[in-house]
Amino acid sequence: MNTDRVKVEIITIGDEILIGQIVDTNSAWMATELNKCGFELAQITSIHDDERHIIESLDLALGRADIVLFTGGIGPTNDDITKQTLAKYFDTRLVFDESVLDNIKQLFSNRPNYGLNDLNRSQAMVPENCTVIQNKVGTAPITWFEKDGKVIVSMPGVPYEMKQVMTSEIIPRLQNHYSAPVLIHKTVQVYGYPESALAIKIADWEKELPAYIHLAYLPNSGVVKLRLSGQLDDVLALQFSINQQVDKLSQLLGKAIVAYEDVSISNLVGDLLKSKGLMVATAESCTGGNIAHELTLIPGSSEFFKGSVVAYSNDIKTGVLQVSSTDLENDGAVSKSVVEQMAEGARKLLRSDVSIATSGIAGPSGGTAEKPVGTVWIAVSSEDKTISREFKFGSLREQNIIRATQAALLMLKEIL
Repeated sequence: MNTDRVKVEIITIGDEILIGQIVDTNSAWMATELNKCGFELAQITSIHDDERHIIESLDLALGRADIVLFTGGIGPTNDDITKQTLAKYFDTRLVFDESVLDNIKQLFSNRPNYGLNDLNRSQAMVPENCTVIQNKVGTAPITWFEKDGKVIVSMPGVPYEMKQVMTSEIIPRLQNHYSAPVLIHKTVQVYGYPESALAIKIADWEKELPAYIHLAYLPNSGVVKLRLSGQLDDVLALQFSINQQVDKLSQLLGKAIVAYEDVSISNLVGDLLKSKGLMVATAESCTGGNIAHELTLIPGSSEFFKGSVVAYSNDIKTGVLQVSSTDLENDGAVSKSVVEQMAEGARKLLRSDVSIATSGIAGPSGGTAEKPVGTVWIAVSSEDKTISREFKFGSLREQNIIRATQAALLMLKEIL
């Protein structure tokens, strides 16, 4: 059994990836799952459906990784050449495998409108010296090779097929084949510090981290995720050590820490609302319904989300949310008085327990010297109180919307 750090390289095959026709989500998913099991990603490579590229990439990968995982290029069509190329690389021939054909027939037995054709039958031709792993949800079989103590696996590029075989077959086999040290991640989310300012604030703490614990900064729309990654053979000792470091960080940053897990702020707020049995509504101007969108992405959001008013025009602010037209004229739409009335109006109109309101200048135009682009007022309201704050986010429209959404959800978290 190999007890060193086990390195993996992922190679995705397909012209459609390289021209941007599809996004390579396979690699991100595979990397996450492999990392959880203690395998270290050496590299992710995307290449053309080309024999020379496949062979060159495999040679390079085997020079730096213990495991090489291919996805793509193994379908029934003429441009899927991975199987033939791997047979050539491993100096073997393609042979007919009855078990693969039986698996394909079983799949087609549940699809009465589809019939087997010659291209489907060609999937049963596999390299003679590989281990065949059946694809339970597709026609392309998975092939497993071993060379000089290293493992090479070729899988379909279809995401649900790849995920099924990775979960049920490939990862368990790799865990049996190799012994990877325990890897633990702990994420702490910090709000209110730019990345550089946070780095200065925690510099002394970071210097004192044990050599086996590594820190990564992951900025995300106003929130900085600090990810502690540790690797040891003793899982209990590693967990204890990471918890110690998080305790020290908590004493240093206090209320700036908004979460001790890698979860979206919307999920965090949704869980709080559900635990308290509260319903939330939103009144959104500059965020255009994005807060409502983030909350309703969560499965079961009907348990805590009541509804939303996208009050982009002043007519909606006054006619629907009962904002004072005098305050609108005197203070402007982007103001403390208006956003507080929006929040209170939405809470009463939609009969919710709490509410959020936003009004701002998302940009790129519309700013003034007094209220530049990126100025946003946010209010949250409950039956007991309404609080509001002014933010200056910046000049980029999409970034302003995302940051305002995060800030609004975190303000709501404060009053829950």
